Amino acid sequence: MSIDVLAPRALGRTGWKVTALCVGTGELGDMAGVYAPVPEEQAMATARSAFAGPLNFVDTSNGYGVSEQRLGSVLREIGGVPPGLLLATKVDPVKDGPFDGPRTRESVRESLDRLGVDFLPLLHLHDPERIGFEAAMAPGGPVEVMKELVAEGVVGSIGVAGGPIDLLRRFAATGAFDVVLTHNRWTLLDHSAEPLLAEAADFGVAVLNGAPFGGGLLAKGPSVVQRYCYAPAPAAVLEAAERIEAACARHGVPLAAAALQDSLRDARITSTVVGASRPERIDATIALASVEVPDALWDELAGLEPPAEVWQR
Repeated sequence: MSIDVLAPRALGRTGWKVTALCVGTGELGDMAGVYAPVPEEQAMATARSAFAGPLNFVDTSNGYGVSEQRLGSVLREIGGVPPGLLLATKVDPVKDGPFDGPRTRESVRESLDRLGVDFLPLLHLHDPERIGFEAAMAPGGPVEVMKELVAEGVVGSIGVAGGPIDLLRRFAATGAFDVVLTHNRWTLLDHSAEPLLAEAADFGVAVLNGAPFGGGLLAKGPSVVQRYCYAPAPAAVLEAAERIEAACARHGVPLAAAALQDSLRDARITSTVVGASRPERIDATIALASVEVPDALWDELAGLEPPAEVWQR
């Protein structure tokens, strides 16, 4: 079956309906050591395509290098955020600086200035593993300030975006968050997000899934990319990727199509965040969702993932 990624899906209790694909803009941030540099005009062209649709969901972060600045330049050029498009960002500390309540408020002020907006419909607490649950939830801490910003009308809804699944489960269970964004933990190579996906609906929290390609390994294949989740992939992961790629080839399905649709087909995931570094990547990703993937391939892929001990945690 193929998947209609343009059909709107309710984003939990936020009141928003979003496409099943979200354009990630971390790659537009010129973050040395994380992504390859993207020339200014290429980044601007990609941002223009992201805001032109047909996808209505764009994700960035205060900590994504110059991503917010570049997006803001395009937004000023086109006269603001297009109607019906959800632009989400995240709060971050400055390098080696505190990640506390005052910094959270300053991070939001910076994002508003860079993006050229006066309202953030969705704001995530970003990578809270940097400070831990207690510090994030402490009186006067980041989460309390985020709630204040909602009450002040500066922010619409708040989410939490991070890595360790057990930590995200703790945040989701507080009832403070409308959305949770997990990355690299729900792919053809890693299903460590299963407990979070199983619980999120009970908590009333919408789930976003980032990095369905694991950083490129499941898009370009293990002969080209030997990294997963920003680090060298263990041998067991590379071996599983080879098995998965071979199975896809036997069924005539591109590896990237199966990897993307593995996320899109799970009803517990509202939208899948996929990074774009050039305009044509957006259309190419939408096209991957329309590739017919036979049930026989899904049945085969279910037995090919690496052992759980090499999954992310």
